Amino acid sequence: MESRPLRYFVAVAEELNFARAAERLGISPPPLSRAIRQLETEMGVTLFERSTHSVTLTPPGTVLLAEARIALDALQAAERRTQRAAADEPKLILATKADGDAGLLEPILARFASEPEAVPVAVRLCGWHEQAKLLRRGEADVALVHEPFDRTGLDSEPLASEQCVAAIAATHPLADQDHLALADLGLLPEDLPRFVHETRSSGRDLAQLLTLVALGGPTPLLPTSVAARYPRPGVVYRPVPNTPPAVLSIAWPQQSRSTATAALVRTAMSVAEEAARNGS
Repeated sequence: MESRPLRYFVAVAEELNFARAAERLGISPPPLSRAIRQLETEMGVTLFERSTHSVTLTPPGTVLLAEARIALDALQAAERRTQRAAADEPKLILATKADGDAGLLEPILARFASEPEAVPVAVRLCGWHEQAKLLRRGEADVALVHEPFDRTGLDSEPLASEQCVAAIAATHPLADQDHLALADLGLLPEDLPRFVHETRSSGRDLAQLLTLVALGGPTPLLPTSVAARYPRPGVVYRPVPNTPPAVLSIAWPQQSRSTATAALVRTAMSVAEEAARNGS
């Protein structure tokens, strides 16, 4: 199977509209429609249910969408990693959320520099939950990422576990309390995964989010180390003891055979273990 019909299929599956998908791909709708029909014929399945008003994925189409994304990411990753391997000076790219490293990034990089397998490391700052995509697309070799994340095609090891705190406006009635419960935030335990995911996937950086908090907006749950780095007028942080800890992991592609990547992972685990012992 060639990559072009897969790209066409993914565009239609994500847009659920042939005209928008064709515009996104830079082609006209008729050849796109023919390409999808040919793909369905070759595979012997119907990928879309079409009507005059809507386009929806069939069950086989839903399966192919997940698999096609993985396949296209793998092709992109192969191209990018091959090009980078030809560089005169090899380097690793480490993806992480700004100030989302539990204070481990600098000591990890400092110790890794003395390892025999060490190469220069470029840090790529990104948003919450972008790290896994960067790894799968070959745009990063290793990442520091908070759980949960999509592990498809990735290996990982936990590094740090932190208590969560709620960020609330200093004028909020709850600001006078020493600690909070989920019920204080209007949440049930089963709401937590969705609540944390929505908070971290809002597209806002931390400065924007905390500005909204100070103005009486959302009440996000943040790792203790993140809160410690962002003291702000108008915002207070309160522990929420009955929440699961925020777990930071180091992740890398399953197919990686890089000795430098392996050395960086080992270094990160060693630094994290020492930090945990010294903090206990």
